[in-house]
Amino acid sequence: MELLLDIALLFLLAITALAIARMRDLFAVVMLAGIYGLLSASFFVAVDAVDVAFTEAAVGAGVFPLLMLTALALVGRHEQTAGRRPLLSFLLVSVTGAMLVLGTLDMPAFGSADAPAHQHVAVRYIETSPAEIGIPNMVTSVLADYRAYDTLGEVVVIFTAAMGVLGLLSAASSNTETVQATMHEHRVLRVVSKMLIPLILLFALYVQFHGEYGPGGGFQAGVIFAAGIILYAMLFGLSNTRKIIRPELLQVLAACGVLLYGSVGVVSLLSGGNFLDYSHLLADPLAGRHVGIIVIELGVGITVAAAMILIFYAFANITVTDEDSPPC
Repeated sequence: MELLLDIALLFLLAITALAIARMRDLFAVVMLAGIYGLLSASFFVAVDAVDVAFTEAAVGAGVFPLLMLTALALVGRHEQTAGRRPLLSFLLVSVTGAMLVLGTLDMPAFGSADAPAHQHVAVRYIETSPAEIGIPNMVTSVLADYRAYDTLGEVVVIFTAAMGVLGLLSAASSNTETVQATMHEHRVLRVVSKMLIPLILLFALYVQFHGEYGPGGGFQAGVIFAAGIILYAMLFGLSNTRKIIRPELLQVLAACGVLLYGSVGVVSLLSGGNFLDYSHLLADPLAGRHVGIIVIELGVGITVAAAMILIFYAFANITVTDEDSPPC
């Protein structure tokens, strides 16, 4: 039964990808891309990668379509076909795909216990994580404790990328003509969103603070929270959203999230341990690790949410005017 489900999901993924490649209506492409993200998230759930599924569902089926719909207001709905070389593109994709398939022939069988990935640190994580970290979710143990340095780098990259996008789009907005895009007529969407957005934000908080015991954490929670705010902005107007969450505050929060993460490492050093060694934060090593993980995950969530909303604000600055925004 599981094999049939996997085959069905892969078949749907392939059909959706082909449909995206054939479409010339960019609005339809964005909608199909959202479906592709949802199918990918379903496939991750089927292979027990629920944490990855959370992120894929929030980004691939949530934030990405919203950002692309905002971009369509600037670039237009239909793709220009002048100058296209479909044969050359098809040959390039075919050769690349053949090379990728050829590379998979040397890989071990799916789920094989003899695979190299199952012979090194993964065995130690599985055997010692419950005693060393003391939390049920092994994914959180790896990302927030064993790989704390790497995760800190990822948060810094997200912050840096957001600042870079802000700089580029802020420069573009001064030379770009804005277009009006409001949603007065979508009364059903606005009424339904008033009921759903509070639940989305509440679920984001649940994912944020339940990451130790189940799928979730700062990355997933930050994207879910940002998706809720972006949805509100698209339905009720950008100016109303800025009154609630100002861009200046978001810039401070994005930096504070990274600072909060790094500060945990500094406190660990001052407590006599190594950088990001949470066991020295409290007298009880396990309790110290729990506190450290909660704090750094909070920093991750703050930075991710602030960065995503800031990027949307930057896109909206050059595509949307709020002169006739509907009231809250």
